[in-house]
Amino acid sequence: MTTRFSAAGIEMQLRRYPETADANLQAWDAADEHLLQHFCEAGELPKGPVMLLNDSFGALCCSLKQRWPETELLFCSDARTGHLGAQANLTLNDLAPGNTGFHASRELASLPVPGLVLAKLPKNLNFLADQLRQLSGLLPAGTLVLIGAKAKSINKALLENIGSHLGPAQASLAWKKTRIITVVADGKPRPPLSINRWSVPEYDLTLSNLSNVFAASKLDIGARLMLEHMPTDNFRSVIDLGCGNGVLGLRAAQLYPEAQVHFVDESEMAVASAEANWTDNGFKDKGHFHWDDCLSHLDESISADLILCNPPFHQGEAITDHIAWQMFNDAKRRLKPGGLLQVVGNRHLGYHIKLKRLFGNCKTVASNGKFVILQAWC
Repeated sequence: MTTRFSAAGIEMQLRRYPETADANLQAWDAADEHLLQHFCEAGELPKGPVMLLNDSFGALCCSLKQRWPETELLFCSDARTGHLGAQANLTLNDLAPGNTGFHASRELASLPVPGLVLAKLPKNLNFLADQLRQLSGLLPAGTLVLIGAKAKSINKALLENIGSHLGPAQASLAWKKTRIITVVADGKPRPPLSINRWSVPEYDLTLSNLSNVFAASKLDIGARLMLEHMPTDNFRSVIDLGCGNGVLGLRAAQLYPEAQVHFVDESEMAVASAEANWTDNGFKDKGHFHWDDCLSHLDESISADLILCNPPFHQGEAITDHIAWQMFNDAKRRLKPGGLLQVVGNRHLGYHIKLKRLFGNCKTVASNGKFVILQAWC
């Protein structure tokens, strides 16, 4: 993995979080470099804090802290790994974290008014609309928002969409296959996005999803297959690892009414959605909700006799299986003796090989043309 970062006269070491040995992955991309070059040409900061949106592992945060150490930064990300990565990279480069506030993306509208916003374009455009609408009620007219993105992601429809949520937008010329979108806030507050609510009648559940939660209006194929093949036993402690909107954990609460159910996700919006769904579906005092990087920061007293897991195979733009590998390792550490890990994943990912290597066993429970359900036990 390349760790030497150099852009706009700024030199430092940057690492992904969690670290990976994959030489093809690094903690920044060309859009980070382009944003810094585009911004640093001005030579000085505007008055007020600088807000950073969707800074994957702190490349923007660390760069601004190195060049302008006294500047107040508002780091805003829905990803727990983004927060932990930025904090780790500040420490790695001996940069004092003072004057840097770390905030979840749902907090944008309540933060101090920034003089400038630097952002990375998220993959989820509904999430982008949510962020822009929050900013529309916060930013005075004329405030600049600079958004770095791959050139192929930028088109007329995107610029018009941004304009409808915050203010007029235009894109720069391309550099290293990236472009910078300059948005000028028009000072007109927009109402927040409505929360998407939908039902799963076959399981008597109603679900809601905040803007950055996977599967916004229907069960994804993997989750549906998992729901059809939930294990049968008297489980007393269950972890829904990578919970999303919490549908697997909610079904576990129906099937194992004596169980304490822990919902864990690296997306703060996912954890908030799972908690809302727990309450809305009438469950009461046995649900626990954790915004975490896999299971790495849970209290050591938390263990489980069943862990349900629908792992992602990407981290941001990067296609990678190291998150699934971390999930499996964390699950093995948290399972009680005799405890069960049940995983659903795309067939081609070969999770059975990893599970057998780690647990010494692996059983196929069910499969279809695309997905497979696997079990491993301690």
